[in-house]
Amino acid sequence: MESVTDDDTPAGTSAEAAPTLAAELKAPTITRAYQCQCGRPVFLRNSECLACHTPLGYVAEHLGVVPLAPDTREDAEPDTFTVFGDPRGKAYRRCNNLLTPAACNWMVPAPRQGDEPSFNTDGLVPGLCLACSVTRTIPDLSIESNGELWRKLELAKRRLISQLLALKLPVVTRLADPVHGLAFDFLGNVPGGPHVMTGHDSGLITLNAEEAEDAVRERIRAEMREPYRTLVGHFRHEIGHHYWDLLVQPTHWLEPFRELFGDERADYAAALQAHYENGPPPDWANRFVTSYASSHPWEDWAETWAHYLHMADTADTAMSFGVDAQNVELTSDLFERSDLWQPEHAEAGEFLDFLNGWVRLTNVLNELSRSMGQPDYYPFVLPRAAVGKLQFIHEVISEQRAGSRPPVSEREGATRALAQPHA
Repeated sequence: MESVTDDDTPAGTSAEAAPTLAAELKAPTITRAYQCQCGRPVFLRNSECLACHTPLGYVAEHLGVVPLAPDTREDAEPDTFTVFGDPRGKAYRRCNNLLTPAACNWMVPAPRQGDEPSFNTDGLVPGLCLACSVTRTIPDLSIESNGELWRKLELAKRRLISQLLALKLPVVTRLADPVHGLAFDFLGNVPGGPHVMTGHDSGLITLNAEEAEDAVRERIRAEMREPYRTLVGHFRHEIGHHYWDLLVQPTHWLEPFRELFGDERADYAAALQAHYENGPPPDWANRFVTSYASSHPWEDWAETWAHYLHMADTADTAMSFGVDAQNVELTSDLFERSDLWQPEHAEAGEFLDFLNGWVRLTNVLNELSRSMGQPDYYPFVLPRAAVGKLQFIHEVISEQRAGSRPPVSEREGATRALAQPHA
């Protein structure tokens, strides 16, 4: 079993096990601090505790990595586990990708008689967990270096999927919904063939596997003059297009979207061409979260969506470990209700606390990076115009978390193939 003790984010055994949270850092999801049954902190990618060798695995129902125990019931199937301390509970199997270069530590339901009908493997590739079941194409493993690229891609994707589950956003595979289901193709450039374009098309997300090579990604970042470029950023950006198709286009959110972000019916290909030929408008920094967001309303949405996921996951992690950014000398003013899109909304105060907690936190993180001679952890300045868009996304997600399930349009989603995503 893989056991890792690097800097991947630790997380708790369940949403109910959250520690005391830092004042005014009210993130919108769950704890990110996991713990083995022996009390040792463990991490999102761990499959075994290094201290006591208890098996670990990510269990979707617990929204985190939990300690496991072999299923010892009389009629237990071979190689099945229960959550440690719950020997009569649900049974799980290891994902078949644990021992592949993907090194997946997620668990697969092993339904037993008497389990509720919802506990099943419907929509999953046989033997694979939910996170691996949404991967449709992997890099060519006959090329030795591609194993490492696939590992990095899957690590980033599992972080994404774990956050989507915590936010109660729909994660539906292509097997369960062939029209609107989610799928990922990790492709590599072939000599003499067309360049692999990273992009989204009706739930199918294509990523150029070369982006998993740090040197390649850094070169592209410098060439594109981007302050930030990561695999997690790519995933969060592209999934934003998917959720626009599901949660905005066919719902009551479409008109307010157009009021804030602009009319997405503007020619997309022409907008991107103009952006790459002419660059962003001179005042983009006053109106958009990134320069690429200024190219088209779809990209403004996807960039802002990715930014919201960055903020939420980082804030969740910080507050899970008791990081208190309240007593911080700020280099910028805090935001006020008047900066919001809907200042009188019932959740406006909660969102404002989250937003200002983020401002305090990033000031600390930037100073820590500078103390190590590294670039700023958060190399952005949030313009006030972007705050309203972030609140819009917060409300869309909050509605989804509250149990609303907007209908999915029957139309084919619009194709968006991006030369280089700028999440």
